[in-house]
Amino acid sequence: MSGTGETNTAHSTAENDTKGDAAPVPSRRALLGWGGAGLALGAAAAGGAVAAVRGGESAGPAADGGAAVPFHGAHQAGIATPVQDRLHFAAFDVTTDDRAELVQLLKDWTRAAERMTAGHAVGDGAYGGLAEAPPDDTGEALGLRPSRLTLTVGFGPGLFQHGTGRADRFRLAARRPAALVDLPHFPGDNLDPARGGGDLCVQACADDPQVAVHAIRNLARIGFGKVAVRWSQLGFGKTSSTTPGAQTPRNLFGFKDGTSNIAVDETAALDTYVWAGGGKGEPGWITGGSYLVARRISMRIESWDRTPLQEQEDVFGRDKGEGAAVGKAREHDKPNLAAMLPTSHVRLAHPDAHHGVRMLRRGYSFTDGTDGLGRLDAGLFFLAYQRDVRDAFIPVQRSLARSDALNEYIQHVGSAVFAIPPGVRDTGDWWGRALFT
Repeated sequence: MSGTGETNTAHSTAENDTKGDAAPVPSRRALLGWGGAGLALGAAAAGGAVAAVRGGESAGPAADGGAAVPFHGAHQAGIATPVQDRLHFAAFDVTTDDRAELVQLLKDWTRAAERMTAGHAVGDGAYGGLAEAPPDDTGEALGLRPSRLTLTVGFGPGLFQHGTGRADRFRLAARRPAALVDLPHFPGDNLDPARGGGDLCVQACADDPQVAVHAIRNLARIGFGKVAVRWSQLGFGKTSSTTPGAQTPRNLFGFKDGTSNIAVDETAALDTYVWAGGGKGEPGWITGGSYLVARRISMRIESWDRTPLQEQEDVFGRDKGEGAAVGKAREHDKPNLAAMLPTSHVRLAHPDAHHGVRMLRRGYSFTDGTDGLGRLDAGLFFLAYQRDVRDAFIPVQRSLARSDALNEYIQHVGSAVFAIPPGVRDTGDWWGRALFT
């Protein structure tokens, strides 16, 4: 379980017209409604035109105050951002084969994300508009604060597919980064195809779970007919912190998780280990982006809860109270890996065991009812951002899968990898623009 207790951790004219991209995208409801066929076109012809969606203007704010994380920047928010308390992560299959439709969807998603992260409703909002058309916003976030909502988009390998029996439907195969590799099968994996993969992903993090769910719901609604949700995951209890000096969170096994995680102010480490660009086989469009590995890791809670404390601490290589490594007094004392059992999790996952390579962790705990056998379906939804999956996640996970004592209590059941494009720089930009232009 990579880092459970330790962090290593020739195109269309319209798409190439960057001037045209800078103009605000009109409300889709003015034509069809955000989520499907509507009557707005006829109403607009009769004088009931709907206002454009603008990232900096509110047509009825969903909140009057509260913390908001800036949406625009060189990097996407939700990576080197202080970790929020809640998660709703969704992976999508792209159901259209029309490149122009996909581009328009990414533009529409960007405009909606600008508004939601600022605490505003999508488009004209959830009420007060045309009675003959579905509302632009689903409404469940009305009155709620922005809650530090961040939305982070990624592109999966399926978006770039080309080869025997596979059409290059979006003409992107030649632009697939070398680092966007298909993850190998690791010993012990029991992956459910229904819980992995995806052409697109959206990571919604917020301090209010309803705000995060609202964001994913509205993006899915906007994408109706072009994308379909492949799988999704709710998360609580962040299992890693990116905030300097903050208390290290604990996972469902009760141990501190992510002691060596990269902090948001470690700019040199972020440049070295997280932000992509400039590497071999790296196209220019990924510069300023990153690569995300998402793994759904099932924890055998009941077995763990019957394990003696000393054995638990030996498994991790840290004490359960302070989080100090074997033979050390404090959590952040430099660990002596040789003093740990060869099978301890920290010894196998620590950056010192992997030439200093690190990953930025943003994992969350989850509980999804029972497994049908009277046991909790619970575990860790592992999220790790890195400059190159081949140098970070893959070698670390190979080491863990081979000999980590923690494997007795966990199993990887879902897996996905995504290329994360750079940030949206201003209101004329949109998610993935450099990839498609």
